[in-house]
Amino acid sequence: MRKPEVFDKELQELADFARVISHPARLAILKYLAETKTCISGDISDYLPLSRTTVSQHLKELRDMGLIHGEIDGLKINYCLCGGSIEEKLAKFDAFFSKIACQEYTCK
Repeated sequence: MRKPEVFDKELQELADFARVISHPARLAILKYLAETKTCISGDISDYLPLSRTTVSQHLKELRDMGLIHGEIDGLKINYCLCGGSIEEKLAKFDAFFSKIACQEYTCK
């Protein structure tokens, strides 16, 4: 049973971000868009070994998280990374882990 409401908003946002980037297909999409350094017009499933339907579901997750955006251009969609949003989410992730990573402790 999930009870996200018992955790503060910051932890909920970090968990949602982690969930979205935890799938290798979504990471592959982000990597592909970053490597192309431009918006991709057309079908990203031509690049990935997944069906169009599956790729579409992963694109939706990335769009909903604000990591990419897609603009309709006729019959195609131009997909682009949302650099500002990615930097913001990574900064929050880094800030969280820097607080717990620098603790002095000994595990036995």
